[in-house]
Amino acid sequence: MVAIVPYRPAWAAEFARLERRLDDILGTRALRIDHIGSTAVPGLASKDVIDIQVTVARLADADPLAAAGFRAQPFLRDHVPPGAVDDEREWTKRFFNLPDDERRGNVHIRVDGRANQRYPLLFRDYLRAYPSAAEAYGRLKVSLAKELADAESYPDVKDPACDLIWIAAEDWAAATGWVLGTTS
Repeated sequence: MVAIVPYRPAWAAEFARLERRLDDILGTRALRIDHIGSTAVPGLASKDVIDIQVTVARLADADPLAAAGFRAQPFLRDHVPPGAVDDEREWTKRFFNLPDDERRGNVHIRVDGRANQRYPLLFRDYLRAYPSAAEAYGRLKVSLAKELADAESYPDVKDPACDLIWIAAEDWAAATGWVLGTTS
């Protein structure tokens, strides 16, 4: 079962603590560390899982995470949204869960300048700029969590809605001059 909970202001502080830890482990290998996903959008209902994106020059730059107890997962590629270039290099990533003795969290490792590095930051910033879109997305997630019998299918069902938001976010980015890296 997927559990969606109301927004918790403490998520920002929990991210900050994890950001410092990742910075200590990765040092200059981490070009930037961003709070992404629903817990990064004030007011948005979410699973109680902190998602973090670490931007690196090479995916191998994440190797120290395994030695620090982070658990590598087999998710090595992000889904490709409609209309995006389906180039393997643009959507490849590494994915880690936080160590077992810590709160639930995911660390997405993506290469600087790739499409999958840009997607979650644009998505997050658009939802921050449009609280009504974030509220609608939160309602969808709550409904999906209640209705889906198979929790494993939750991301597959949710991804098309994310892509719709991303398409609107791309238009917003073009209209406003949004630039990657202006917020964290």
